[in-house]
Amino acid sequence: MNVPIYQRALGEDFARLQPELQEYFSLAPGSGHYGVGEGVFDVVGCRQAWLRPLLKLTSGEDAFFPDYGEGIPFRIENHAHQDPFGRPSLTARREIRFPGHRRIFQDTTSLVDSDGGPRLVDYLGRFRRMVTDLKLSVTDEGRLRGVSEDSRLFLGPLRLPLPAMVDAKAYAEQWWDGAAGKHGKHRIQVKVIQPQIGLVLVYAGSFDYRLRPYIGGRSAQSFLPRYAQPDRWESRT
Repeated sequence: MNVPIYQRALGEDFARLQPELQEYFSLAPGSGHYGVGEGVFDVVGCRQAWLRPLLKLTSGEDAFFPDYGEGIPFRIENHAHQDPFGRPSLTARREIRFPGHRRIFQDTTSLVDSDGGPRLVDYLGRFRRMVTDLKLSVTDEGRLRGVSEDSRLFLGPLRLPLPAMVDAKAYAEQWWDGAAGKHGKHRIQVKVIQPQIGLVLVYAGSFDYRLRPYIGGRSAQSFLPRYAQPDRWESRT
């Protein structure tokens, strides 16, 4: 049975999610469809002006970026697939449309087996150089919460765990707001916090979401459109 990766990671708690979130996170490899979300970020980017020149050095990674704005349109695509190593995965490609230019933020979340059961590992950026474990939970209201833990960098043959004192953690929450707009909207809020610096990156907003069929009816479990593929894949965890 082709079970979506978030359902496998959450187990029985998946049924506690709001029905709209269960639908959102039910995309599985081989379905022949991908998800498209379009909306507006109320806030997005780095609020600390002094930090932006440093983030500009990593902007080519398609993970962190030095911009900040309010009321910024964005688009997200979710593609469920098997990665080149046979792991069920979900690749997300976000296009953030700042005035006069755009930023791409992309990642692949893969399901891996461990002694404690299946867990999610997130590979960030176009080169998938930064990797972090995801810890998921469901709130009493049925929202999904995620926290990144134990980040590491892969630089060539090197695997470099980031010490806790310098590692930045991402705190995410996603939910369905039935009172938003005419028919309700998905909402998301993410904060990336570094202990010594504070808030590094934030994005929060709402969006509409729908499924679209792949052109040509592509339904191979390993299919991922070329434009959504990273420049490099990483098998190590």
